[in-house]
Amino acid sequence: MGKDVEEVGAHGGAEYSVKDYTDPPPPALFGLVELTKWSFYRAAIAEFVATLLFLYITILTVIGYKHQSDATVFPDADCSGVGILGIAWAFGGMIFVLVYCTAGISGGHINPAVTFGLFLARKVSLLRAVTYMVAQCLGAICGAGFAKAFQKAYYNQYGGGANEVADGYSKGTALGAEIIGTFVLVYTVFSATDPKRSARDSHVPVLAPLPIGFAVFVVHLATIHVTGTGINPARSFGAAVIYNNDKAWDDQWIFWVGPFIGAAVAAIYHQYVLRAAAVKALGSFRSST
Repeated sequence: MGKDVEEVGAHGGAEYSVKDYTDPPPPALFGLVELTKWSFYRAAIAEFVATLLFLYITILTVIGYKHQSDATVFPDADCSGVGILGIAWAFGGMIFVLVYCTAGISGGHINPAVTFGLFLARKVSLLRAVTYMVAQCLGAICGAGFAKAFQKAYYNQYGGGANEVADGYSKGTALGAEIIGTFVLVYTVFSATDPKRSARDSHVPVLAPLPIGFAVFVVHLATIHVTGTGINPARSFGAAVIYNNDKAWDDQWIFWVGPFIGAAVAAIYHQYVLRAAAVKALGSFRSST
């Protein structure tokens, strides 16, 4: 888009200040040329390993909490375990750590919904988006598999960390929770990685993993009692594959449709409302004519 020009009225006239930043050009839609680059495969491997680690740590946290708070095992379980707050910290903290570790390699998506939103905003090619999603789902399956292998005695007993609609909530409520929760996450991703903010505030790229991790943390606090908080189709899919429970599969569509809708709305809101991409494109057209 080139340089951003901001018009400010002053004493009946107009002043123009030019912000010296440029948006990176959008990648090719299909991006087949990426198949010839090692960086492409390295990024896919990074997404696979990061999602594996994410599922392994978070599922074991959930299972450990349920075991330690089981009154049939620990009579004084009311004060045992990390609690809901600890689970939210585990999810948010792992995202913070993994985004920090992989941002310079793959962009640190670790979530098909994030990848989908960035694809809609033309930040990644179709080939890279599909490859990332496959790598993320495979990594999630492996991560959940490792969690089951290390906690086989408690894995099935405590639900395998699978996302399901909680008793007392409708599927519509669960879908809405997933849409809004994913919107918060993807909107934060766009804001934290905005090149306009990076040019204005040099510390923004360094701190980007922090608000993304906090977004995951606060969304878990808000919706963990409704759906267990998906907002990540790979996380929900990997846990469902290894746990392989009928209810987890019956509710699985919610954890794909909801996050993808939330990601799409966040991408449109950030790119076309906050960044005013359509208005800038029209202004460039008018100035050129």
